[in-house]
Amino acid sequence: MGDWKFAQRDACEELALLHSYSMKKRQNGSDVSFVITVKEFAAPPPGQYARFFAQADKFVNQKTAPLLPTGWGNSLLDALCACVKMIRDFPYEGPENQGVENSARQSDG
Repeated sequence: MGDWKFAQRDACEELALLHSYSMKKRQNGSDVSFVITVKEFAAPPPGQYARFFAQADKFVNQKTAPLLPTGWGNSLLDALCACVKMIRDFPYEGPENQGVENSARQSDG
């Protein structure tokens, strides 16, 4: 156990160590970059049993039902894998993708 966890006096403080990761999703001939932050809580937040929570910096599936990729887990790997799976499973339909589609249309015209 890292000694940073002893700085927390009460679980409601939700003290967490942040781990940052990046990934690229290849989609429609272009790359979409995601930054994933995993919080390693000193103690599980109230109402949770897992100590690790991952969250991406971009929404996916924007045109149908926008969702922010996230994941909980008992290990950093579990939370990170759950978040990455959501990124893989749903299309990114945001501005980076639209710019590629618009430039392709202009070159066809």
